[in-house]
Amino acid sequence: MFVKQTGFLTAKTLRMAILGVGLLSLFPMANAGNMYVFKDSKGQVLLTNVVNNGRPAGDNFQKFTQTVKVTYYPDTNVHSYSNWGSNEAAVPASGSKNKNAYDSLIVASALRHGVDPALMKAMMHTESGFNPNARSPVGAQGLMQLMPATARRFGVTNAWDPAQNIEGAAKYIKYLTNRFSNLQHAVAGYNAGEGNVSKYGGIPPFRETRDYVQRVMSRYNNLYRNDPNLQARR
Repeated sequence: MFVKQTGFLTAKTLRMAILGVGLLSLFPMANAGNMYVFKDSKGQVLLTNVVNNGRPAGDNFQKFTQTVKVTYYPDTNVHSYSNWGSNEAAVPASGSKNKNAYDSLIVASALRHGVDPALMKAMMHTESGFNPNARSPVGAQGLMQLMPATARRFGVTNAWDPAQNIEGAAKYIKYLTNRFSNLQHAVAGYNAGEGNVSKYGGIPPFRETRDYVQRVMSRYNNLYRNDPNLQARR
């Protein structure tokens, strides 16, 4: 049996767990770093990229004392993330033809939860290109690319429904902005998980996350922060 520890793990990592330890070297990770495989005395296996002094981090994982494999994975080429567009104003062809189609939902949810609607729109632009049917390779869904666990956490029962998706994202962004006093850290937490932001004391050293934060903040400041359609409703 495999156990996945909390960390920045992708669907490819989970497929590795299903296929077995011996196949780890065949699959690239989404971010640079080491992937560790540990065993306990009963043969149960832990797959993790979160360690402390060569052992799994966290009190619940101290029984995993035998190191089975350590594999280093290089950074992915961030320019393969085509949904981010060739420039900050770009929207992929698969996205909505109308960038303003979800403004009323964005503003309503943002006001309910004390979130800046311009920030939400910049994140939606970067997450899905305004495509409500977007699905990422790791299973993120809809306009704001909610992972199933995140959707459940914030009461979303149908992540493909734009209103629910946006509402759940607003709740999550509010949580992140409350947890991190730095707005860029909150945006990084949306991409890489709040645990990684806490672990690294700021934006994690993942190229994807750093590129994501830069693109979101650029779109926020240059495209949406002064958008009168969003400002008028704040």
